[in-house]
Amino acid sequence: MKQKVVIAGSTGRMGRTLIEILSGSPEQELHGALEHPDSPALGRDAGEFAGGACGVYIGADLDAALDGADVLIDFTRPAATMAHAEACLRHGVKLVVGTTGFTDAEKSRLSEVADRVAMVMAPNMSVGVNVLLRLIDLGARALGDGYDVEIIEAHHRHKVDAPSGTALRMGEVAAAALGRDLAACAVYGREGVTGERDAKTIGFATIRGGDVVGDHTVLFAGIGERVELTHKASSRATFAQGALRAARYLAGRTRGMHDMQDVLGLR
Repeated sequence: MKQKVVIAGSTGRMGRTLIEILSGSPEQELHGALEHPDSPALGRDAGEFAGGACGVYIGADLDAALDGADVLIDFTRPAATMAHAEACLRHGVKLVVGTTGFTDAEKSRLSEVADRVAMVMAPNMSVGVNVLLRLIDLGARALGDGYDVEIIEAHHRHKVDAPSGTALRMGEVAAAALGRDLAACAVYGREGVTGERDAKTIGFATIRGGDVVGDHTVLFAGIGERVELTHKASSRATFAQGALRAARYLAGRTRGMHDMQDVLGLR
C-alpha cells in the first residue's frame, strides 16, 4: 500500500514540485493538498499547478485533508506550520517540516508534538546539503581555531528570512565542532570601522536576488590557505526528493524528533 501524503502550501514553489514528483512515485501518493483559506486555488485540481490533473482537490480544511493520511509535508511559514502540527497531533499524522524561521518557543512546542507523533525537521532537505553538514563538522574539528569561519549564502528575491535556515544550521554545526555557542559568536553584518576580526566569531553574509534556488559556502580561512565547502542547488527537485525520502523514513516510526542526518544514516 502506498504511503498517503498531504502537501501544505500546495501551489507554492515547493508544493508544486512535490506534487509533480509524487505523480510518478511507486511508493507514495498524494492524499491531500492544502492552501490558506483565501487562496484563489481552492477547489481546483492540485495537479493543475504541477503539470497535469491528479484528482486531488485543493482545500483549506486541515481535518478533512488529514483524515486517513500518513504524513504531512510542510514548507510554508512558521505560523501555518504550528497550526498544521497541532492538527497532525490530533489525527496522529506524521510530519516532515522544511519550514524555517521558528522562534525558540515554537521549536520547543514542535519538540513536544514530536514526543507523540514522529517528525523529521530540517532547514534543508537536500541530500547534498546534509552530506555537506557532516563535512563541515569534520573540517571544523580538524582545522580548529586557527581558521576563521565565514558562511555566505544566496537565495531568490522572494525569501523572507535571513540568514537562511540552512546557513544557520551550518553555523551551528561549525560552532559545536569548535566548542562555541553560535548565539554568542555569530556576526550577521559588518559596516563601517569594525576593528580587527575576533578569531572566535563566525560570520554570515546574505545575498538576495533573482531566482537563485540556494547557494551556500562555508569558508575556513587560515594563514596561507583557504578551504571552501560549497553546495549549489539548481532545482527545487533536490529538496522535494529529500522530503519524500524523509517521509518514507517515518513510515516505520511512531514518535520522536528526527532530522536528515538520521534519514541518511549519517549519525
